Amino acid sequence: MNPTRARLLANSGTAMGSASTIGTNGVLIKANLAQLQANSCPTMCSASTVENHEQPKLVWIWTESKQVMTAAVERGWNTFIFMSDHRDLADEWSSIALINPLFIENEEILDSNYTRVATFSEISSPQQLEQLQPDDDEAKNVVISLLNWQVIPAENIIAAFQGRQKTVFAVSKTPSEAQIFLEALEHGLGGVVLKVKDVQAVLELKDYLDRRNEVRNLLSLSKATVTRVQIAGMGDRVCVDLCSLMRPGEGLLVGSFARGLFLVHSECLESNYIASRPFRVNAGPVHSYVAIPGGKTSYLSELQAGKEVIVVDQRGQQRTAVVGRVKIEKRPLILVEAKQESDNQTFYSILLQNAETVGLVFPCQGSGPTKTAIPVTSVKVGDEIMLRVQGGARHTGIEIQEFIVEK
Repeated sequence: MNPTRARLLANSGTAMGSASTIGTNGVLIKANLAQLQANSCPTMCSASTVENHEQPKLVWIWTESKQVMTAAVERGWNTFIFMSDHRDLADEWSSIALINPLFIENEEILDSNYTRVATFSEISSPQQLEQLQPDDDEAKNVVISLLNWQVIPAENIIAAFQGRQKTVFAVSKTPSEAQIFLEALEHGLGGVVLKVKDVQAVLELKDYLDRRNEVRNLLSLSKATVTRVQIAGMGDRVCVDLCSLMRPGEGLLVGSFARGLFLVHSECLESNYIASRPFRVNAGPVHSYVAIPGGKTSYLSELQAGKEVIVVDQRGQQRTAVVGRVKIEKRPLILVEAKQESDNQTFYSILLQNAETVGLVFPCQGSGPTKTAIPVTSVKVGDEIMLRVQGGARHTGIEIQEFIVEK
């Protein structure tokens, strides 16, 4: 067998199925952002489980570039769209890689056996958009090319096809366009057809979907016991304001050392002295690490509007959130140090603003309601809190294998 074909076959995932299962190599991304309903006391609240309404997001590729084809197949995308007069190109590519070729003819997309697997529509006006037929039972897939507008038509399409047993694709010429379609009206379209000539576009879209796919995996959190609490003087602390609301039990993973990040609770709890700010985490001083997508960390001082962070709850469920604003102000600090019961040699620490609205998250206690957070002003030696233990050596936020001492 051709070595190139063997390599691509090994990476291309499962083979093509019937017309109704085309594109099952698409990856999953989380389709919803959590919302807040917090009615709680100042120091504790009932644990709230964040629901993950995940939908399969499919990716088909429309290209005449062999390099793009290769990059796509190596990343698990093997459904390709061709114009009807390019069957020779489809045959050539099929000889070197396991692909599923589809062909556009008139207003239909056909497979190699001339079986219709999707309808194809080019939309350039509101009238054409209204003429789409969600009730066409023969078409399980719908591919739409929006020639002008993107966001509003995509939202209208989602509304029109809501509840239908169809997968709606939008033709996207850039990864950013694809992101718009996949996120429109929160749940987004079922898939995208990436029509590109550049390999980089494939890499960027795969990276975006991989980052969104992280939310399916529970983060491993550990119990840690507080060993020291100490007033630490003044410092420049960072409030991270997100474009999303957080629920009780959710916060950011922050720490002085990347090897151990504390789960710092959001300001979603009500108190007698200040209104809740469910979008905010008072995260600590500028030197601290914070968890961001891709298994990476960032310094709090590096966060800015538009960057993404990982929001985690006390059970390890995670989601991404966009930073809307960062506030750095001088405030009094408190040092909290902790260790795991199984390791008496390694200590982890965090500095936080010394205020009642700043809290650390408690470990889960069974499946029923439990306390979720304790203010740092009430933390004492012997208390248990949640910790994310990981590799400590970092280069530009990426974990590396290297000897390191931090204290």
